[in-house]
Amino acid sequence: MTTTESQTLPASAEPAAPLQVAVVTLGCARNEVDSEELAGRLEAGGFVLVADPEDADTVVVNTCGFVEAAKKDSVDTLLEAADLKASAGHGGRAQAVVAVGCLAERYGKDLADSLPEADAVLGFDDYPDIAAKLRAIVAGETHHAHTPSDRRRLLPISPVDRDASTVSIPGHQAEVADVRDIGAGAPATGPRAVRRRLDAGPMAPLKLASGCDRRCSFCAIPSFRGSFVSRRPSDVVGEARWLATQGVKELFLVSENSTSYGKDLGDLRLLETLLPELSGIDGIERVRVSYLQPAETRPGLIEAIASTPGVVPYFDLSFQHASATVLRRMRRFGDPESFLGLLEQIRTLAPLAGVRSNVIVGFPGETDEDLHVLCDFLEAARMDVTGVFGYSDEDGTEAAAFADDIKLDEDEIRDRTEHVTALVEELNAQRAEERIGEEVVVLVETVDEEGTLGRAAHQGPEVDGTTLLVDAADARIGDLLTATVTGTDGVDLIARVNGAS
Repeated sequence: MTTTESQTLPASAEPAAPLQVAVVTLGCARNEVDSEELAGRLEAGGFVLVADPEDADTVVVNTCGFVEAAKKDSVDTLLEAADLKASAGHGGRAQAVVAVGCLAERYGKDLADSLPEADAVLGFDDYPDIAAKLRAIVAGETHHAHTPSDRRRLLPISPVDRDASTVSIPGHQAEVADVRDIGAGAPATGPRAVRRRLDAGPMAPLKLASGCDRRCSFCAIPSFRGSFVSRRPSDVVGEARWLATQGVKELFLVSENSTSYGKDLGDLRLLETLLPELSGIDGIERVRVSYLQPAETRPGLIEAIASTPGVVPYFDLSFQHASATVLRRMRRFGDPESFLGLLEQIRTLAPLAGVRSNVIVGFPGETDEDLHVLCDFLEAARMDVTGVFGYSDEDGTEAAAFADDIKLDEDEIRDRTEHVTALVEELNAQRAEERIGEEVVVLVETVDEEGTLGRAAHQGPEVDGTTLLVDAADARIGDLLTATVTGTDGVDLIARVNGAS
C-alpha cells in the first residue's frame, strides 16, 4: 500500500490492538533470568506483558526439565494454560500456548508430539527472534519442533555471546570492559540483549554463565544446556547497574557452576575480581553467590565471599553425597574429611556463614555403609539447609545405563530418602535454634496483614527459609533491618527489630 492509499482509509479504521502475553516461569533462578530476557524481547517486539495468563492472548510457559517431579509440574502447567485456550469461546482470550525452557529444549519434537495441547515447542535457538515466532504461531502458522541434539557439540546458546562487547538493558547503555579491565568505561557497540523485570521484589537473579563442563553421571543438564560459557564481566556489571536502578537491593549470582566462572576467559579467579565490583554498585546492598562445586571451591574464593564488604557469607555447596565410593560413581570428587575441612575453612573466616547443600539418596550401588557415611557427615556438617532427593534415572545419563543389579528398588530408595529427610529436618531445625540470640540483617520482601517477612544473610531466595520480623510495623519492602533472633519454626527464624519498643 502506498502512503497516499494509507491516508484514504476510513477514519474508523484502527490498527489491531497489540497482543498480550503472559510468561509463566517454573524451575530455578536461572530460568527466571531466561524469562525476563524473553519478556524483554517480546516487549521490544510489540507485545504487552501481563501477569495473569487469563488476561493473555498467548501464554509462554518456561519449563523445567531437571527431575521427574519438575517435568510433571511443567506438563501440568502447560495443560492448565491450554484449558484457558480451550475456553476462549466462553469469555477467555488465550489463542496460543507455547512451551519454552529446559523441558522444551531437552525433548523438542517428542514433547510436541505427546502434548498436542501446546501450539508450539520452542528451543533455545528460537529465543533471539521469539517475538516474530510467537506472532506467527498466534496467527496460526505451524511451528515444527526441533529434534534435540547434545548441546555440548553445538555453539553456545543465547543470550551468551562471546563476541558481544555490550549488554543493553531497557533504558541503560552498559559500559564496555575488557576481561582484564572491568569497568574501563570506554564506549562500545555490539550485539544486544534485553531484559524486562517480571518481579518487582528487592532481589534479582543475575546470570554469570550458561552450561556446564562437568560430567556427573546422574545429570543431564550439560546435554541440553550446553558447555560452560562465562558472560563477559562488563555485561554482568552493566546488567547489575541497571538492576540497581530498578530497586534491586540483592543480586543473586546464578549459573550451573559458579566456581568455574572465568575459566573459559583465561582467568579462573575472575569471580574474586568481580565480586567487589558488583557490591560497590550504588544501590546494591547485598551480593549472593549460588551453586559452588566443592571440589573447585578454592581458598581465594572462600575468602572473597567471606570477607568482601557487601557480599554475604553464604555458601551453596553441592555435596550430593559424602561417601567417596558413591561420589566416584557419580563422577565427582570428595569424602567426609575433605568436605568437613572445607566447612572449617569457611567457618574460620566467617563463623556465622550460611551453608546449604543438596544430597542424592539411593544412587546405584549405594550400600548401607555408604548411607551411614552420608548421615554421619550431615550430623557433623551442621548446615543450615539440606535438600534431599531420591535417585531416579534421567534420560541419556551415564547412571541410567548402569547395570540393573546395582540399582536399588524404588521402595528402598523411598525408605532411605524418608530417613535422610527426617534427619536433615531435625539437624536444620537445630542449626536454626543455634542462631537464637544472633544479630541478623534482614532484607524485607513481604509486608502484609500476616506480618513482615524477609531473609537474613544466611538465607538464600526461595529454598532457605525466611525471617519473621516482630515490631516492624513501619517496615517497607526493600528495607534492610537489623534484628535479634528470638525464636525458630523449623528453618525459619523469628526476630525482633533492634530498637523497637
